[in-house]
Amino acid sequence: MAHLPVNHPARPLLRILVVLVGRYVLAFGIAGLVASWDQPFFSREENWVLGLRTNPAFALLSIFVGALVAAAAVYGHNVDHFVELWGGIVFLVAGIVMMTLLRTDLNLLNFAMVNCIVSFIIGTVMLTAGLYGKEGTPEYREAEEKRRHGEGPQAPPGQGRSAAEVEPPTGARRGRADRRR
Repeated sequence: MAHLPVNHPARPLLRILVVLVGRYVLAFGIAGLVASWDQPFFSREENWVLGLRTNPAFALLSIFVGALVAAAAVYGHNVDHFVELWGGIVFLVAGIVMMTLLRTDLNLLNFAMVNCIVSFIIGTVMLTAGLYGKEGTPEYREAEEKRRHGEGPQAPPGQGRSAAEVEPPTGARRGRADRRR
């Protein structure tokens, strides 16, 4: 995915947001497991924890996912980039799937509409962090900084490049006005 920005300035902020998201999901899972411990695994009872409905199955899944997301965001080294990118997609798809199953017997994770909305919000935050969270090598980071400040081979004409680099090579494709002659 070469078209994704590398070493984006918002990367640290987005990593903090993903750590907070992971901690929320982890805390929800632990609290949900404590609140629904004595119920069947796929219970459909009214258990509300931290503003979301839960059952033991959803609580255990949330503990696993929350720990994975928070650990990946803290670890970094592009592991967070892939976990955030794919995790965001999974959260968005899970929200859509669970929304279609809300009033059916297949609502095994005991979702409510608020769970779907929170899943969309978490998915959007994670997907955004994944899209802007790729980290490059130190050499790439240095080249990116030079490009941002108008230096180097990709700088706009007249900024950090010689006239020979700005002028098109001989035999270059002509514009429309040159072709009409």
